[in-house]
Amino acid sequence: KEGRAAMKTVTKKRKKGWFKKELPFHVMLLPAVIITIIFKYVPFAGISMAFEDYTPLRGLFDQKWVGFENFRYLFSLPGFGSVIWNTVFIAVLKMVGNLIFPVVIALLLNEVRAKKYKKTVQTVLYLPHFISWAALAGIFIDILSPSGGMVNNLLNSMGVKEVFFLGNADVFPYTMVFTDVWKELGWGMIVYLAAITGIDPTYYEAARMDGAGRFKQILHVTIPSILPMILLMMVLSVGNVLQAGFEQVFNLYSPQVYATGDIIDTYVYRIGVIEAKFDLATAVGLFKSAISFALIMVGYKMADKLAGYKVF
Repeated sequence: KEGRAAMKTVTKKRKKGWFKKELPFHVMLLPAVIITIIFKYVPFAGISMAFEDYTPLRGLFDQKWVGFENFRYLFSLPGFGSVIWNTVFIAVLKMVGNLIFPVVIALLLNEVRAKKYKKTVQTVLYLPHFISWAALAGIFIDILSPSGGMVNNLLNSMGVKEVFFLGNADVFPYTMVFTDVWKELGWGMIVYLAAITGIDPTYYEAARMDGAGRFKQILHVTIPSILPMILLMMVLSVGNVLQAGFEQVFNLYSPQVYATGDIIDTYVYRIGVIEAKFDLATAVGLFKSAISFALIMVGYKMADKLAGYKVF
């Protein structure tokens, strides 16, 4: 009994000492926790608008309850199906582009032996990631302009008719994909360069002894070694199937390209902010969040099974 009492006393002292030691870190995190609760958890109450005939004249919990009527109305709208299709189409193309091109560029850049040149190229490639779409939109509008834009001037010099990249509904989705891949290319490349640097050099030595050249070393050593990372990034991106990029599309689209460029986020903005249909906008947002949550769960399950990646 005395031994147990002594052990309990020691444990209490250790816990007390641990608490005093860790307290400054918890205090440091407190503002971030408070901000997260205010801006991420408190707004959960607004989800009820998706099931109400909402009007700002009454309180949030003093509205007429309509159940799933808002969802039925949304799914009956003729343009809602095309909005979902546009979102999935643009998002999937972005996922594919942001998976393939960073891997290719990382493989090519890894073969560069001039360190200064390699670092310069790497810096130039990942700098656009830090520029907001609000700033980039103006640049792309000028560059892609059908009258006097740099790209169309180049096309005209080659005898190709100018293309209205931001005003042609058939071309607009691919323009969104290309510009997004360009912006995120360097940032995604960093992950694969880090994976390449972790490859055991003895693998390359063995490949050279077997007579493998640079290309065969890439094909039979580098790519198989980084394949788990490629697979992991692929399955984790499954949750972004409905994330087509609001900031990018919002700053570059126009009514001319609504047929192929209008995505869920811009649709929510128009009916929620411009048309003030808060209940319908909330219903769309909740629908998107539910699908995204399910896809994220699927992505993590796939990451666990295929790449051995676990969050917890």
